[in-house]
Amino acid sequence: MIPLASCHQVEKSFNGRQLFANLGLTIADTDRIGLIGANGSGKSTLLKILSGLEHPDSGSVSVNKKYRLVYLPQEDSFDPGARVDDVVFAALAGQELDETERQVRVQRALRHIGFADIDQCVAQLSGGWRKRLALARALAQAPDLLLLDEPTNHLDLEGILWLESVLAKATFAFVLVTHDRYFLERSTNAIVELSRRHSEGVLRVAGSYSDFLVEREARLALQQQLEATQANRVRREIEWLRRGPKARTTKAQARIDEAGRLIEELQATRQRTADEKKLALDFETSGRRTKRLLWASGLRHGYGSGLLLDDIDVMLAPGSRLGLVGSNGTGKTTLLKIMAGELMPLAGQVERAPQLRLQVFEQDRSTLDPQQSLRRALAPEGDSVVYRGTAQHIVGWANRFLFKPAQLDLPVGELSGGEQARIIIARLMLQPADVLLLDEPTNDLDIPSLEVLEESLLEFEGALVLVTHDRYLLDRVCTQVLGLGGDGRAVYCADVEQWLQANRPAPKAAKPPAAVRPKTAPSTKLTFKEQREFEELEAAIPGAEAELRRLHDEVQRPEVCSAPLRLRACVAALDATQKTLDQMYQRWEELAMKREQS
Repeated sequence: MIPLASCHQVEKSFNGRQLFANLGLTIADTDRIGLIGANGSGKSTLLKILSGLEHPDSGSVSVNKKYRLVYLPQEDSFDPGARVDDVVFAALAGQELDETERQVRVQRALRHIGFADIDQCVAQLSGGWRKRLALARALAQAPDLLLLDEPTNHLDLEGILWLESVLAKATFAFVLVTHDRYFLERSTNAIVELSRRHSEGVLRVAGSYSDFLVEREARLALQQQLEATQANRVRREIEWLRRGPKARTTKAQARIDEAGRLIEELQATRQRTADEKKLALDFETSGRRTKRLLWASGLRHGYGSGLLLDDIDVMLAPGSRLGLVGSNGTGKTTLLKIMAGELMPLAGQVERAPQLRLQVFEQDRSTLDPQQSLRRALAPEGDSVVYRGTAQHIVGWANRFLFKPAQLDLPVGELSGGEQARIIIARLMLQPADVLLLDEPTNDLDIPSLEVLEESLLEFEGALVLVTHDRYLLDRVCTQVLGLGGDGRAVYCADVEQWLQANRPAPKAAKPPAAVRPKTAPSTKLTFKEQREFEELEAAIPGAEAELRRLHDEVQRPEVCSAPLRLRACVAALDATQKTLDQMYQRWEELAMKREQS
């Protein structure tokens, strides 16, 4: 095990607030670390300190100079007019590589990430593909240690699964910050939590995220026992002090000093517990017991010539918890807007129970005014709000959503994404609802907040429709999911895994070796046309295989690698030939199996 980077007694404060103190962490070449913690605990700051972009207030950071460390920030900064291959080439500018190796690295990284058109401009890329480009830029640098800050941001469910597969095959160590619990479970071999409730400010547990949860609960239970023991000892010492020992001997003075130390220890333990606050969420339902709250039938909608939704039926009753899943652009938000009455379908109808109370969480947070103060965003009409019939002062209401009094006069635009999400949730809680329509409510929320959100949604007695890429939340909360294919297709499934299984591409047929390809007699089960197709494939596959080998050799030639335009054309031809050959293998396998069944 080779140490790649380490922190020793690192301390860092931000805007007068201490993020961590005396923090120690070592990262080895075999580590795949998930870095977690509440919003504001310093996760992103720690990655920046490790990468050298920020410096600690005290303590030391060392990085093994023999190995390459690459940092993938939460937000990218690309020139919108640049081509995707230019972005990756620029990342290699500081490395001592000859032109051939530089070309090969760029082409390999972009193919590995899935870019078919490397001439695309950055401005044409969606958020998910910009994230893929950022990862291609990082991988091209051949990191020994990769630091990833929220790599699943802007990725849809398909993209998250793709990133899981990339990291599963990684030959480098990495530290990633994410709030996706399934992603942590499947991608890491150690979890590090930054939290003041841990005595050293950090807890590291080897194993998966589920292993971490078990260990953390055991540690916190021991900490509670320690606090109870400390409290008993302090109580006894205080009683002794109140009696006032008559003899001020050295022994008595030592006991007085010890009592003072015990009191300080207890205060420190209690302070760590007090610092770890959680959201207090409780969505109010109207209590309506109508059997049908909202129902839709035959919904159809699309844009231009494309059809997103076709003949979709939905029925919501009290207790219904429906999850909408599918890739970006498949119509999930469109369906929510149709249910909310914000958009008219091209066909079909939506009916709602009389005087239905419906609340919406918008993904784009368009109802927030960035110039408005937090005070007015939480309480538009004064210094209090009315919650469940009782007036609550703005300070107490803000504290419920983890806002401090000093933040109340800050503009909403200066708050973090997680803080803005909490404002919208606070507004939803003020209005009783029959139906909640939630479009990506988990964006920017930390794991503690996600856990509270889960519990509050499980307790909500009305109907719920949830759009999120958080598989854990969907599995925990929803009793049914509706998967959208983006071409009008829609299917109801019991859970996310069933939807994934139904939409997972079939594995490619095994490639039959040319030397042992069967030469059985024609079967009567093949039609004349199929028999002819089979024979043509038999004759064509060796030629395609030879062409593929030739193109592989062509790509490796120095004169091709040193000519960008020629290399791109050759790589495109290689990819096209491989795709054609795969299709030929698959069709040959289908026809061969049919012949063997005779």
